[in-house]
Amino acid sequence: MRGPFGGFFTLPWFDRASMYFLRKLYLPLSRLWGVADEAQGSVPRFVEIAQIEMSQRQYQRLGKVIFRFETSRARVDAIDSAWHAAFFGKWQTPQVNLVAIEKARKDAHQAHNMMRRDLRFLLHFKPQASRYDIPSREEVETHYGAIRNDPGAFFKVPAETPSIEQSRSFGAADGNQYWIRFQSPSSRTRDLVYARVHEPAGIKNPPTIIYGHGICVEFDYLEGLVDEVDVLCRMGFRVVRPEAPFHGRRRPRGYYGGEYISATSPLGVLDTFTAAVAERAVLMDWCRHTSDGPVTMGGSSLGALIAQLVSGQAQNWPQHLRPDALLLIMHCSKIEDALIHGSIAKLFGALEAKHERGWSVTTVSEYFEALNPPRQAAIDTANIVSILGKYDQATPFPGGLELIDRWQLPPENRFIWPQGHFSLPIALTRNDAPLRRFHQIVKALKR
Repeated sequence: MRGPFGGFFTLPWFDRASMYFLRKLYLPLSRLWGVADEAQGSVPRFVEIAQIEMSQRQYQRLGKVIFRFETSRARVDAIDSAWHAAFFGKWQTPQVNLVAIEKARKDAHQAHNMMRRDLRFLLHFKPQASRYDIPSREEVETHYGAIRNDPGAFFKVPAETPSIEQSRSFGAADGNQYWIRFQSPSSRTRDLVYARVHEPAGIKNPPTIIYGHGICVEFDYLEGLVDEVDVLCRMGFRVVRPEAPFHGRRRPRGYYGGEYISATSPLGVLDTFTAAVAERAVLMDWCRHTSDGPVTMGGSSLGALIAQLVSGQAQNWPQHLRPDALLLIMHCSKIEDALIHGSIAKLFGALEAKHERGWSVTTVSEYFEALNPPRQAAIDTANIVSILGKYDQATPFPGGLELIDRWQLPPENRFIWPQGHFSLPIALTRNDAPLRRFHQIVKALKR
């Protein structure tokens, strides 16, 4: 992407092609992958869940695919077990073994995720892009009714900070890498949070950025993803990458990574944001205690929406838990713009399912209001860098522009490029001016 032909992928055609790929291939195949995951080796169960009728020949072919799927799953489980023992176990593991085990883990998950391809012979059945497990209005009211009038009550600092466990580290080209994990403070997710840490070599008290990924993006499970902020590692940042709720290790069985958020919206959305904000508070505390450098926050798409929400809620937190700067990539002013009206949200197609359960755009939006960024910037706008794509329809550009205008971001901190949601990260790998600007801002910060 950084080479001479990379610019070809920053043109508008790439966004149109990406949307076509998601709609026609990736999301339907991901749904079939989720069905295979839920079927747990049973072909009749797969057919029942998918609600399809197939020929005997197709049934036999599916049986072979399901067998390979379960074999792949068993391999993943075995390697994951070895990985946990090597990185978090009580016995010391040589560096060379850590590198090999991490490579084996990544390869195994990559291969398992690519099992989607083996299910493409079922595409003519036109599988849905997502499950639809839409909750009733009564269920959401039970858990989140009060969030409409008192959002702050759902975004408090955890009463008791969970203990954080750090894995063994291994050397990489840009420094050391390791993981931290802790119990999520959320009573709704009740799972372990993992964050991968990229720590620069030879820098004492480096600046830190807690960086969130987009929906359905699983950096710790997939190879070859465009990494728009890897340059920050080379700039001397410590980059902490938490796994969002319902992704990666936190994915519920029967769903592909990130699907649960849309499939159970608005409950899944509320669970995601309330859990992620509390988890960011825990990570902020850990970062402050492990480096005297500035601690910043950012993200792309979903990760940016979480970061801007944190910046507002952190006004009510202790000073040391407030981010010193923000790096927001592909964000917007209202959550509903992305999660109801955005192009990716429309691909999931959950709006009609919501209507069947008694929801409307208005009633959903009443809950989503609590997830919007603050009316005024919660930190000095000189310390906020925003990167927007003029043709972004997933986190729609007009909302992002409205937000940075409302927050009165200085011109030098605004980067508005002629890209869409998929081509912008590629453009960022080719032009790191926004990241250099962010680095300049953070270098000037004082603790």
